[in-house]
Amino acid sequence: MDRVQSSMHTRGRRNHRKACSNAEVDDVSSFQPSGNPRGPAPVDGYLQVTQIDMLMANNRAAHNTDLYSNPLLIVRRGQEFSVQISFNRAYNPGSDRFQLEFRIGGSPQIDQNTAIIVSPNPNENTSWQGRLLQNPSRSILMGITPAETCIVGKYRMYVVVITPAGLVRDKATSQELYVLFNPWAAADSVFMPNQNELGEYILNQTGIIYNGDSNTPIPRPWNFGQFESGILDACLLVMDDATLPLSNRGDPVIVSRQASARLNSPDRVHGVLVGNWSNDFSDGRAPTSWTGSVEILRSFAEKRQPVRYGQCWVFAGIFNTFLRCVGIPSRVITNFNSAHDHGGSITSHIYVHKNGDTDEIRTIDTIWNYHCWNEAYMARPDLPVGLGGWQAVDSTPQETSDGMYRCGPASIYAIKQGMIYYSYDTPFVYSEVDSEVIVTEEEPNGDDEVVNVDQTYVGILILTKGIGQDTWMDITDTYKYPSGSTEEQTAVATAENYGSARDRSALPKEDVEIKVLAENAVIGKDFKLNIQLRNLGRSLYNIDSVVSGNVIYYTGVLGPKINASAFSVKLEPLKTVVQYVEVKAKEYMSKLLDQGNLSFLVMAKIKETRQAISAQSVVTLQGPKLTIEVSGNLKVKQKMYFTVKFTNTLNYHLTNITVTMEGAVIFASKTKTYSHLASMSSFTWTESFTPTKEGQNKLIACLDCALLRQVHGWVDFTIKP
Repeated sequence: MDRVQSSMHTRGRRNHRKACSNAEVDDVSSFQPSGNPRGPAPVDGYLQVTQIDMLMANNRAAHNTDLYSNPLLIVRRGQEFSVQISFNRAYNPGSDRFQLEFRIGGSPQIDQNTAIIVSPNPNENTSWQGRLLQNPSRSILMGITPAETCIVGKYRMYVVVITPAGLVRDKATSQELYVLFNPWAAADSVFMPNQNELGEYILNQTGIIYNGDSNTPIPRPWNFGQFESGILDACLLVMDDATLPLSNRGDPVIVSRQASARLNSPDRVHGVLVGNWSNDFSDGRAPTSWTGSVEILRSFAEKRQPVRYGQCWVFAGIFNTFLRCVGIPSRVITNFNSAHDHGGSITSHIYVHKNGDTDEIRTIDTIWNYHCWNEAYMARPDLPVGLGGWQAVDSTPQETSDGMYRCGPASIYAIKQGMIYYSYDTPFVYSEVDSEVIVTEEEPNGDDEVVNVDQTYVGILILTKGIGQDTWMDITDTYKYPSGSTEEQTAVATAENYGSARDRSALPKEDVEIKVLAENAVIGKDFKLNIQLRNLGRSLYNIDSVVSGNVIYYTGVLGPKINASAFSVKLEPLKTVVQYVEVKAKEYMSKLLDQGNLSFLVMAKIKETRQAISAQSVVTLQGPKLTIEVSGNLKVKQKMYFTVKFTNTLNYHLTNITVTMEGAVIFASKTKTYSHLASMSSFTWTESFTPTKEGQNKLIACLDCALLRQVHGWVDFTIKP
């Protein structure tokens, strides 16, 4: 239902529709008479405002908002800021009366907390506090403290002089300002006590998002750019677009949940970003070509249309920008072997034919090579004590929640304890990180036989960027207990009480263990699978094995078949046999999909026991690298140069290449295209830049074409005064 229809259908139910837009114009009058008849505003003898100084530098430094590229004052709630107000004469507290008025949205109301009155007399204030910070004179210094639960958004401040005839509101000197969440304030629900964490999860404008697979995580640099020009207004527009009532915009639980729905665009009409996993991006931009959030959010704000296209790490990147921009501490998470359980249970089912091929019709659950989402830090007063802190939120459109594609916030601690009955969407997130994988072999007579139950494959590794460094931090233990531990068994039992029970098939203890590794898997090259079969028992086994391979989307959806082989081995007691299976480049190169992923499933049968065992592995093909160099005089107002170099080391020509470079705040995103790059050919691209600010910076570059989707890099450098 669009906004106009919604407004029409609520007529007759309320006098005023609930304000849902920060952008609506508040047409407030300059003079508000206290009685009849109405006349002109009194002037003679009463205070008149001549100037207001918002004391930008001091306030923004004190409120940790000095990094925003925005001309207006930006403060954080629950913390005092000061303004200098000049009158036409000296202010006399005994005879003169005035107040400050903060208004947000159209037709603001005091009972909705969209209109706030602040008096210089502390005894007259209720939610927001005000006081005089120096002895009154012709110019006064006033301190204002927004309530720690107040609405987050863009306000307009008026000085209102109170006269016997009414209120005189000086519109000519009115000022706009933003009020944000305050993770530095102990009373705010997003309070984070650790300063190092605040430096990373609020103030850091760049980050690392991990792709690849659990054996070879690939660091992908990302420019969140939460302080860049236009981004704060774009984030407020996201809330407007979600028709999120202004009165709810002080609650980080509601704000993050509504934003998770509006950052995606399943209907391609509303929302910020359209998801596309088809490998056809001809009418938009490939998700792998983005280097940051800024270009996406600016495009959405300027054109008021969803941007095409994104995948999970792009959704997580722009969500991280949104959260940090409005003041909610956040980070991007990568869950390797992430289950997408379509059935709403806590199990993932894979059905295979006798020859080892996956039955793609019956297998509806998928296990993504990796999936990225966000964690947002906040209190959860709607849940029992102890369930606050990090919350999983996800804007990638996967499953609907309360009728919309969104996910969370879900308490990470609740997920770890198996308490999947708490809001929001904890069963889905639990299944992503702790599902068991059941492999079922289809028998010719129509019966199914469970051949393997793997309780460790899903969520095998969960990473985020480390604090203050460009290396990963393993946070798997924040989502689940060690496999086989008493705590894990208790958590699983708790989850089973509110979801489907795990498989209880009486499988015999496996005496043979299989591991599948890839050796030197480089795109365009032949490579070998290293299949290790280890005998854990004291019997001799003869084993027949089949290996099936497919090109695969990173979402776990199988593409074309590429490899099939079979072998038999004799396995001595307590011994390990290694079998090599060669994978030819000519088999997979013409079939590769988005990110160069291959999937292999090994099915083995022990002749002596008739036991079936299986193992699966995802291989991410490694591509050539690009390099970035910084040269010149690395000082403020001195010209410097960025150079990107790349050599096509493949035996294949590359076509329609897009190269993008971007630096947080200091260097706007630039893109260059190359129509053709022959095998063993190179290019060099140099751009000049004159920095205006000192400090540490990061330049990010990305190369993208149909054959290479994961080529990126970064360089750190410091600008001196």
